[in-house]
Amino acid sequence: MVYGSLSRRENLIKKITRGEWRKGPVYLVSGQLGKEKNHFEAPVASRVHEEMKHFLAWVNEEASLDLVLKAALAHLWFVTIHPFDDGNGRIGRAIVDFFLVRSEKCSHRFYSLSEQIQIDRNRYYAILERTQKGTLDVTAWLEWFLGCLARAIEKALGMLERVLDKARTWKALAHVALNERQCKVLNRLLDGFEGKLTSSKWAKIAKCSQDTAYRDIIDLIEKGILVKNAEGGRSSSCSLAEQKPKN
Repeated sequence: MVYGSLSRRENLIKKITRGEWRKGPVYLVSGQLGKEKNHFEAPVASRVHEEMKHFLAWVNEEASLDLVLKAALAHLWFVTIHPFDDGNGRIGRAIVDFFLVRSEKCSHRFYSLSEQIQIDRNRYYAILERTQKGTLDVTAWLEWFLGCLARAIEKALGMLERVLDKARTWKALAHVALNERQCKVLNRLLDGFEGKLTSSKWAKIAKCSQDTAYRDIIDLIEKGILVKNAEGGRSSSCSLAEQKPKN
């Protein structure tokens, strides 16, 4: 979907006005030229100044509304006004970050809601359209926003857990003699290697012969770092064994 002026061809070549409220109409369209579907039309340009005046007053007021909910409503309100020719989505996500920082009383966060919105952008546009074209009931929008926030946090926690698992594993292997190839492949496994680890894949990753890869694997199996998978035979593969730090 693309934001455009009343003429999509004109919008492709017009100069973006920076640092000023937009001067023309804006609507969200999709589809082929001549067969566009209009998903959303922003308030007329003459209303932008007054709408932003109310918006900024609401943003800066001290109220009892939970700041996470205020972040959701602020984003919805801002992108609906669509006050600038360009960059409204990015500014809208920055406004969300502003309220989340205030809510958590911390300038550093380990998750990215902006990234998650980009990942969920199809659902984001769908719920945004439903809310903007519907009544003043924003319940569905708030539910989606909180779900998106939860997914962003869960993703970050998963990444953090993988980092901690990697650190715990290397701590447990601190006194084990490993060659450079073994360290390289173990790092790949700890970073989330997809599929089964075979001697041919080891040779490709470590850039060595298959015989050397086989010797590296056998050495790690004997040291209890790798374990053979159950299938055996020509499809023989191995996986990381659970490592416990030594006191």
